[in-house]
Amino acid sequence: MFNAASTTPGKLLQMLAALLLFAAIMGVILFIAGRLGRGKRGDKWVGYLYLAPAVLLLLVGLVYPGLRTIYESFFDAAGKGFIGFDNYKTIFSDKDELTVLRNTVFWVVLTPFVATAVGLLYAILVDRSPFESVAKALIFLPMSISFVAASVIWKFMYEYRPDQGNVKQIGLINQIIVWLGGKPVQLLIESPLNTFLLIVVMIWIQAGFAMTILSAAIKAIPDDIIEAARLDGVNAWSMFRNITLPSVRPTVVVVLTTIGIGTLKVFDIVRTMTGGQFKTNVVANEFYSQTFRADNQGLGAALAVLLFILVIPIVAYNIRQVRQSSEA
Repeated sequence: MFNAASTTPGKLLQMLAALLLFAAIMGVILFIAGRLGRGKRGDKWVGYLYLAPAVLLLLVGLVYPGLRTIYESFFDAAGKGFIGFDNYKTIFSDKDELTVLRNTVFWVVLTPFVATAVGLLYAILVDRSPFESVAKALIFLPMSISFVAASVIWKFMYEYRPDQGNVKQIGLINQIIVWLGGKPVQLLIESPLNTFLLIVVMIWIQAGFAMTILSAAIKAIPDDIIEAARLDGVNAWSMFRNITLPSVRPTVVVVLTTIGIGTLKVFDIVRTMTGGQFKTNVVANEFYSQTFRADNQGLGAALAVLLFILVIPIVAYNIRQVRQSSEA
């Protein structure tokens, strides 16, 4: 039967109803807040009232789905039979799943540190140079495009054509190999090389983010400290090690953890360039594949829980470092 709610007018009515419901809830909150009166006690309850919608949305949109996912991770593929920790045992014992974990470790270890190092080095090199704005725009440009678009660009970079007759290589990397006298290589199917080549794409994107944030932190270093160091004859390496790096350390931690969290959730690059094939799969893409393609709800939920657990230490470390910096 034709569903009226699936038509455009039906969707517009649903949207209008949601907006009216939101307006009604806010109206009730404002009315109650106005009736509570003033004073310390009244202000306290007004604050609770204004926090209530946000807390409700967190409960509905985050806490409940999270608890539901944890619950489903203890069931079988159909989500009906309770199997305990079997899905988690599969993640840490199955050969393919171990490859997924290995690749995820490669991503998380390499991407944040290399991208942050490249961004910091670039920020230092172009700081106060005549072409600073242009140089920063060039490295920040990849951040302005989507991960999918960046993946398509780099897929062309790694493109392979059989070395037969006068066949020309359209992939830049393979063309350079041919110019150097070598034979073209199917870069995206050679494991584990293909995983590192995918990581390059993420570094290319995130280096611009790291450069922008760290450049702002470098410019915040007081000029009198820099001038005093120069008058004392401090060389470039000592300036970086003893002044620049300690001054921007809290920002470096924030950049590292932010890129680390984004790397754990990487999906677009792997899905676009290899589809997770040729031993390039990572946890986020495996979660999608198991849940929506293999229809294994239990294993997919377990992978989602694992992803959440992996993010927690990074967030906790970030919060700890920010608090220590604030206290200092």
